[in-house]
Amino acid sequence: MSAETTVDTAASDTDSVIQLTETAAEKVRSFLSDQPDLDDIALRVAVQAGGCAGFRYALFFDDRQLDGDLEEIQHGITIRIDRMSTPYLGGSVIDWKESLEASGFSIENPNSSGSCACGDSATF
Repeated sequence: MSAETTVDTAASDTDSVIQLTETAAEKVRSFLSDQPDLDDIALRVAVQAGGCAGFRYALFFDDRQLDGDLEEIQHGITIRIDRMSTPYLGGSVIDWKESLEASGFSIENPNSSGSCACGDSATF
């Protein structure tokens, strides 16, 4: 029996730890479009020590499945969250923003008590 938990959240976002918007999912698909083998690739979302405010978000493509990972499928995108990051990310929304100044993923996190001016790190 695997220690990994998989949740298909296509039907209901209320069971999700995080929510990936359709815009963000489209951008993930575009980044992965030139990859030949996508069967094991997931978007890993993590909270790591570091950054101006004490913690920083990490989003990257990963083919590893770690013990205790929570796996969700949203808009056809597999998302993996390690067990240490899960409590920090509950209720977060990941979106893709584009403006004249910058483009990139944004994370709205109701658990964050603050962030730095650069917007890349958070306080919990």
